[in-house]
Amino acid sequence: MALDVQALQKWVGRTETAEDTVSAFPVAALSATLDRDDPPPRKGDPLPPLWHWLYFLPAYRHSEAGPDGHMRRGGFLPPVPLPRRMLAGSRVQFRQALRVGEPIRRVSTVANVTHKSGRSGELVFVLVRHELSGAGAVNIAEEHDIVYREAPRTGEQPAASSPASSGNSVVAQWQRVVHPDPLLLFRYSALTFNGHRIHYDRRYVTETEGYPGLIVHGPLIATLLTDLVRRNSTTPMTSFKFKAVSPLFDIAPFSVNGIPSADGKQVKLWAQGAAGQLAMDAEATLAV
Repeated sequence: MALDVQALQKWVGRTETAEDTVSAFPVAALSATLDRDDPPPRKGDPLPPLWHWLYFLPAYRHSEAGPDGHMRRGGFLPPVPLPRRMLAGSRVQFRQALRVGEPIRRVSTVANVTHKSGRSGELVFVLVRHELSGAGAVNIAEEHDIVYREAPRTGEQPAASSPASSGNSVVAQWQRVVHPDPLLLFRYSALTFNGHRIHYDRRYVTETEGYPGLIVHGPLIATLLTDLVRRNSTTPMTSFKFKAVSPLFDIAPFSVNGIPSADGKQVKLWAQGAAGQLAMDAEATLAV
């Protein structure tokens, strides 16, 4: 299928509305998945940062799944004819907490479709804006950068990764080492109804997509970064942004790291692979 960027840009402005309820079980299940010792969630409890990703799940039929496990293209999102898809980055504003037991509504808009050519071939970026509301005004506003890439070429080697921020001159004040075993990846895939085979199908991810192991979900890494803040600070988070830099795999542990600013208003965050490579760069703003 040829890449027709002008046709894809006709999706700009398309909207989608979904409704859900902040049910308690996904909160308890993600807490267990992240190895937290939280009390059972009760009605009215605030939803932690990024845990709204447990809701509005894409419950498409099995026959509607594409070869990679994602929904076949051409619905709300444009039918980009490039096989690799990932969440490249996001910017989230937490204006007011969503709460357990609350009915919620999400309005999504395709804001932009752009095309670039890089070292790895053709790239298409789709910018999606979401607004989530509870009983009142917009509680959470976020933007997602979704990138589509070509399949790997024969003999293609992955691009060299940048060293992580923790280098010789910067030392993390907060750090947690994560062992991304298949159980962790399976649980997060199940909780977010994510059928993407790169996270659980080792034969597919190594033979078809050419990666060395199961890929750790970008949203899971971002959630682990916000969880690191929660483990070290009780101050509410007002915004969070991240950029995915290089993939992490289940074949080696990685770390999530943080450095709070002197005034406590910002936290510099990053995920670092076992070889010292930067996997995700992020920043949180706190309500100080």
